[in-house]
Amino acid sequence: MASAGQPASASPALGDGSPPVSDEVDGIVARWRSERPDLDVTPLMVLSRVSRLARHLDRARRAAFAAHGLEIWEFDVLSALRRQGPPYQLSPGALLRATLVTSGTMTNRIDRLAAAGLVSRRRDPQDKRGVLVQLTGDGLKTVDAAFAALLDREESLLAGLDADQQEQLAGLLRILLVPFDAG
Repeated sequence: MASAGQPASASPALGDGSPPVSDEVDGIVARWRSERPDLDVTPLMVLSRVSRLARHLDRARRAAFAAHGLEIWEFDVLSALRRQGPPYQLSPGALLRATLVTSGTMTNRIDRLAAAGLVSRRRDPQDKRGVLVQLTGDGLKTVDAAFAALLDREESLLAGLDADQQEQLAGLLRILLVPFDAG
């Protein structure tokens, strides 16, 4: 790895005998190293790529969900319910924790999904004051179709990596993410 004062070179080969690969981030890093040789810009090599990938992933997800008439936030709520298994229901509080939004935002989202016929509210049999949010039949069909489309899109984003590389990358990203999820 180049130090703060060294010029950037092309990224290493992929390990399959192919020539080195270069991307937009290599150019950004090289320019910063040239302009600010006093700073170690090494974090850009990882985090700028993560940021750019996040934008590409966001676009792919929006396209996959739009094909099924959903926004990302709608999929987030529906998929949180779907992952629970039958009867596909959670309390609004559990949905808050699963989707990381405020209670006011969640109430609005549940209202909109209920108006679209994708979820329903029902009394919690364990807590007569409580409410459960449940997928409707249409909600289940919609989230299942959108999830299949999402996986197709995400698979295409990872096409340049073999299974071992995907597993290695997932492990490295997990190491970076765990402290954020814990806090």
